[in-house]
Amino acid sequence: MAQINAAVDTLVGDWLSIPDVAARISIPIGRVKQLLRDRKLLAVARPDGSIAVPAAFLDGPQIVKGLQGTLTLLVDCGFGDVEALHWLFTEDETLPGTPIEAICRNRRTEVNRRAQALAF
Repeated sequence: MAQINAAVDTLVGDWLSIPDVAARISIPIGRVKQLLRDRKLLAVARPDGSIAVPAAFLDGPQIVKGLQGTLTLLVDCGFGDVEALHWLFTEDETLPGTPIEAICRNRRTEVNRRAQALAF
């Protein structure tokens, strides 16, 4: 599990524990852990040692549509978990907003195109 620093922790902002994710999307904790293994979600160790998922990865009682594809693309482009979080939560004035905000607004194709461009 990747450990993040205080700067990335602050950049992400709101976090959910694994039990909180399970409660929010109404599945057992074991299923959340499977989602993490399958890279449908991403969790990291925060500076205080707790394991957490960015709250922005959930849209009400479900995972943000398109998140899994973007996470897979970032890994394929060589991003580690910390780098992926940093990229997803860093402002991009040309989107506008952050890549995760754009994904939430159904602009994942543009976000994925930009991620692919970073790999070359």
